Parts: sequence; structure tokens; C-alpha cells
Amino acid sequence: MLARKYLFPHVIEMNYQAGRRLGVNVYLIDGGSEFLLIDIGYLDTTDEVIELIRRMDFNLSTCKMIIATHADADHIQGLAHAKELLKTKVAAHPLTKEPLETGDEILTYATIKAQDFSIPMPPCKVDILLNEGDTIKVGEQKLQVWHTPGHTAGQISFKMGKLLFSGDNIYKDSCVGAIDAHHGSNIPEFLKSLKRIVKDDSEYLLPSHGPVFRRDNRILQKAIDRLTQYQYMADFGTCAIAWPLLDEWEADVIAGRLPDFSKGK
Repeated sequence: MLARKYLFPHVIEMNYQAGRRLGVNVYLIDGGSEFLLIDIGYLDTTDEVIELIRRMDFNLSTCKMIIATHADADHIQGLAHAKELLKTKVAAHPLTKEPLETGDEILTYATIKAQDFSIPMPPCKVDILLNEGDTIKVGEQKLQVWHTPGHTAGQISFKMGKLLFSGDNIYKDSCVGAIDAHHGSNIPEFLKSLKRIVKDDSEYLLPSHGPVFRRDNRILQKAIDRLTQYQYMADFGTCAIAWPLLDEWEADVIAGRLPDFSKGK
């Protein structure tokens, strides 16, 4: 039997449990009589994750569900395989259902042609739809579902006591999940999700990548300030809501004002 490394009561993170980096953070919520998993990671580590769970003396048949926080390949490529091995159900937000069930290679980041990156994306049936305000019971534990879009349309987070499983909303260095129009990112929605976390009373944030950390609103505010700027930067293409420079230029063109280079501008 392998000793269980609980980060918090009832919470095991599988990278910490393995003692090495497996990939995305995979959280096991131990409800006593049953357990669930938040994300599963890449296909090539799925067997190892499940073997670790078995070696920790969990009865694999008591896995209540595997939850997909969203439909990024690094979070869910192994989902169909894990579902089959554990004989369990898969849960996700309604806006995550289609990319999961179709194995959409673009929405899931499984294929990025410009970078010559492509991995298989096995489709996986979603059995349970999770919406804002739902409560998930796993044994004696309860998780409240938050819909926190921005990184993707179907990103969900989970509140469990003073813990917030925050997905790709925020990391310890104030970075956030990738913002990409092809991915369905939405910066104004992202800002709403971050501001919701700021107002919450959670003590610890458990992200989908990197270390778990004590919530610090300075970290969140740094991300909020940066994303607020992103809304008005051409760098983010159609994810931006406006480009002030272009508006100023258009006004000059319409008014017939030529650039005045004598002022050094």
C-alpha cells in the first residue's frame, strides 16, 4: 500500500502523490465511501494515475465521476480511457460537452498546425452536465460548481469549504490560461471570473497547473489589471473588444488630418 499524501483533508493531488511532474494537476477528492477526480491529464499518464490510486488502496469501483474542468487536451486526452478503466461517469459543463464528445482537435488544442503539433483526441461521452450553482456530493464531501468562463466558454471551478479548485483561471505567478480566439476565449468574461474569485472567501486556490497557493488578492489584481489592458490591444486579435489606436487613426483619415511629423510623433 502506498501512503496517501493529502494536501488538505480529503484532497490529494496526483503530481505531489507521484513525487514527479505528470502534467496537469489531477485532484482526487476523497469522500470516504467514494471518490472523484478533477481532470485526468494526458493519455500517456492515465494508466499511471489510476495505478497510483489503486496503490493508495482506493477501491477503483467507488470512483463516482471524473470531472473535466474544460476541454483542453492536456486536461482530458485520457478521459475516455480512464472512464473505461474505472467504469465511471464523466461530468462537464454543457459548453464543454460538444468538444469532448466530438474530439474536436482545434477547440481542445490537440492540433496546432502552425506549430506542427498534433496528438490524438479520443472523443468521450459526457454523462453528467454541471451548471453554475450545482452541488456535487462525493461521500461526506460537497463541491459547489462555479461557471468561470474566459479561458474557455465551459471552464468550471469548484468551491469546497475554504478551498477553490480554480482551473486555468489563475496561477501562483498571476498568469492565466491561454487567451486564444480559436479556443473560444473571452477576455471580458475572464475578468468577471477573476473578480468573482477576488470577492470570495476561499483561503487556498488549487489551480490546474503549478503549485497550490494561499489566495492573495494582489496576485489576482495583477492578472485583472493585465487582462483589462488586453481588451484594448491588437496583440489579442478578435479577443480584444476595441483597438483605440485604430479608432484614432480612422478619425484622422476621415477628418483629412495627415500625420504631423514636425512634432516628432
